Amino acid sequence: MSKSERMHPGVWALAVTAFAIGVAEFIVVGVLPAIADDLGVTVATAGSLVGLYALALAVGTPILVIAAGRVPRKALLFALVSVFLAGNLISAFASSYEILLAGRILTAVAHGSFFAIGATVAARLSPPGQASRAIAAMFAGLTLAMVIGVPMGSLIGNELGWRLPFFGVVALAAVGLLAIALWVPKQPHEADVSAAQQLKALKTLPVLVMMSITILGFGASFAAFTFITPILTDETGFSSGTASLLLIVFGVATLVGNLMGGRWAAHYGWARTLRIMLAGVAVVMVAMALGMSNQYVMVPLLFAWGVLAFGMSPGFQTGMLETAERWSPKAVAFTSALNISAFNLGITLGEHSGSALVEQGLIGLTPWAGLALAALAQLPLFWLAARHRRSGTVNNPAMASA
Repeated sequence: MSKSERMHPGVWALAVTAFAIGVAEFIVVGVLPAIADDLGVTVATAGSLVGLYALALAVGTPILVIAAGRVPRKALLFALVSVFLAGNLISAFASSYEILLAGRILTAVAHGSFFAIGATVAARLSPPGQASRAIAAMFAGLTLAMVIGVPMGSLIGNELGWRLPFFGVVALAAVGLLAIALWVPKQPHEADVSAAQQLKALKTLPVLVMMSITILGFGASFAAFTFITPILTDETGFSSGTASLLLIVFGVATLVGNLMGGRWAAHYGWARTLRIMLAGVAVVMVAMALGMSNQYVMVPLLFAWGVLAFGMSPGFQTGMLETAERWSPKAVAFTSALNISAFNLGITLGEHSGSALVEQGLIGLTPWAGLALAALAQLPLFWLAARHRRSGTVNNPAMASA
């Protein structure tokens, strides 16, 4: 690897913290019954820890990014990870559902803001034309958490108590703090911009269009993925144990896809990469809908699905940064935060689309809902790519041929 392609150690510091955040976000799903039993609530009530986490992230992230606009980036990252650590400590010691929820909400706001600010810092630390690879490396920590951290944390939590994984996350966050202190160079805050000026991004059409691409494109996979376990067991006929192993396969695929997507976006441009991957997701959804009962078909489809679905993440975030730099240059960090919210709104949209079918006993049709969302995402993507070409200000030369 040439010197120009080597990743700045500060990016790896961000990835370490992203791993801790990924474990914290998804670990609740793995120990949900244990939490419900210990705190004396129903599983449905405990399940709201997941939904309210996403809501707090989506709403709180842009607000916090605006409020912290004048804080130097390194200091802000350090503060956010400290808040994240505190939120997990509260969660680990929680004696009631309400206290655990408060810890989760605190964690969620720090989570979203960390990724919004971290993406801009990673882009600045990357060589010219390599921003998407740096963002992908940071997001790799999140996907690696799905492969290793969450399964391991779930196993430990169910055997030794649900609080132990939260203490593990606290330890990981402490490592992330040290890595940021050592490896992330000091960076100035954004240029002094009022909240009103930043909020103008919400009236900027290209920014809103990029958000819609993220919501539709990322949400496309969650119409079916939300119900992947019952699909694999009830529709495809795998045992519950095999289904769990296949989820690890899916997790490995997300890691591969994230890194591959970063390289593709750096080489071909984010718009072309998203167009190809969205088309790939659509094909996988069709194949999955038609071959759901065939175990030999579902295994390779599951891997391809993971690669494509999460391979788009660097493209979504790079696309928002380039769009903001062109049409909302005074609010780049804020628009990055909006896109983090868009990821979570996409998850909500996908889950609701799939749930509407599942409630009617039509779980086998959930891939068709994903197909519809992936196809719809192509429309705003085509429009925004054309606007970038006409503007002639695209940072990535490969975008010119998108």
